Amino acid sequence: MSGGETETPVGCEATPGGGDKKKDSLGTAGSPAHLIIKDLGEIHSRLLDHRPVIQGETRYFVKEFEEKRGLREMRVLENLKNMIHETNEHTLPKCREIMQDNLNQVLQRLRAASDSVCRLQQREQERKKMKSQFLLSGAEEILEFVENKKQTTEEKHPSLPPPCVLNTHL
Repeated sequence: MSGGETETPVGCEATPGGGDKKKDSLGTAGSPAHLIIKDLGEIHSRLLDHRPVIQGETRYFVKEFEEKRGLREMRVLENLKNMIHETNEHTLPKCREIMQDNLNQVLQRLRAASDSVCRLQQREQERKKMKSQFLLSGAEEILEFVENKKQTTEEKHPSLPPPCVLNTHL
């Protein structure tokens, strides 16, 4: 406030080399009021401005998270690799072998069943053939019997009109 001292605005430092020499209402850069204001600014930034602390904590959290995540993913990938190796080397060949053995057994059973079905079909066809032959032979006997009866009847009674014509086709 007196002649040769430079004044700075509140919360700012003095510019080196002079420049405009404006007077601060609180005094010079070295004055006790200026030091108090500077201390208040530091206190304010330390107590109320949490950005640096939050930024540091955020960086630390992200770093830890990425490290743990990376390690966890590496463990998962390693486990998957081991499972695939185990499956390819042991499980698949064992399953293939068991399947092949069981498939051979199933094929043998299927062939046996097919043979049994063929034999049953042949027996059924033979039975039907014998039944039809029996029926035909029985029909022939019946026709012969009817023919004989007709002849005997005609011989006994020659004056009767001829009987109805029978359908001899079965």
